[in-house]
Amino acid sequence: MAGNTIGVLFTVTTFGESHGPAIGCIVDGCPAGIAFDTDFLQKEMDRRRPGQSSIVTQRKESDIPQVLSGIFEGKTTGMPIAIVIPNEDQRSKDYDHIARAFRPSHADFTWETKYGTRDYRGGGRSSARETAARVAAGAIAKMFLKTVGIHVQGYVSQVGNIALKSTYNELDLTQTEQNDLRCPDPLMAEKMINLIKKVRKAGDTIGGVVACVATGVPVGLGEPVFDRLHADLAKAMMSINAAKGFEYGSGFEGVKMTGSQHNDPWVLNEMGQPVTTTNHSGGIQGGISNGMDIYCKVAFKPVATIITEQDSLDQSLNAVKVKGKGRHDPCVVPRAVPIVEAMAALVLADHYLRFLAVKHSSKGV
Repeated sequence: MAGNTIGVLFTVTTFGESHGPAIGCIVDGCPAGIAFDTDFLQKEMDRRRPGQSSIVTQRKESDIPQVLSGIFEGKTTGMPIAIVIPNEDQRSKDYDHIARAFRPSHADFTWETKYGTRDYRGGGRSSARETAARVAAGAIAKMFLKTVGIHVQGYVSQVGNIALKSTYNELDLTQTEQNDLRCPDPLMAEKMINLIKKVRKAGDTIGGVVACVATGVPVGLGEPVFDRLHADLAKAMMSINAAKGFEYGSGFEGVKMTGSQHNDPWVLNEMGQPVTTTNHSGGIQGGISNGMDIYCKVAFKPVATIITEQDSLDQSLNAVKVKGKGRHDPCVVPRAVPIVEAMAALVLADHYLRFLAVKHSSKGV
């Protein structure tokens, strides 16, 4: 097991390195007959691509995906969908200085120790460049989820110590794409952007938090015991580069509450359907979706590449000084929003198909 594939029924395998000729993915298990929206796929890629604003890396990649298979006459065929995304703007020479040195808090030491080799050009396979393939796959998952009424929306909720006080249902999430940060609160977005610019000017980086909401999720997604929905969401989110923490529902704040405060009472809504009056469970109970909105957050560390000189070791374990070069994000969260959405969509698409399989088998189909 090389760890390059996610999913059980809706599976995705990504391939390629940061400075290779291309990256890409193979999506298998997508049902046939789903309308394939090329414009939507490109829009999703544009949301993640580098060089889109002054607060992200200035690497120039058009990120135009080439769909090689699995689509015929504008619809999915049910066969594997192969997508290739060419790399166009590599500057491998920017990494010559760390060909033998281990950068602090990067994957250099661990990868070389494990595999006996590493692609030092931009981190190779460990580079966040790989996430472009995830976004492409996530776009396909979103196309499928749209047919069953499920919608996934992410946004930036925190940069450094500046955090939104409003909950997701108090925000106008339609405003998320109205600023470079992808924060639905324009005033707070301006403060966060100014902080990123200040940190970048100082030659440093800073972390942040991306929140994600999934609406329209039916009751029943998730499996006991090890494939609980929130467990699979956590694994998916924690597989993203620079992710340092995951929480859903009340998360870590829930420890400050009593059971009577934290429990989500059931009532019938005006349509006679069971709903909870609060959603501290984050739409998941017992590892299974309960029909309420699924809400989670992902914390991202400051980017490890900084232009300040740092102490480190080389391959011979000699002490060296390492200083970052090249083009890097001062904060990952603006471009991490579509990545978080993609991973949520992939997990939900996979569990929805598993949900259907259980329903069919219980009817003897």
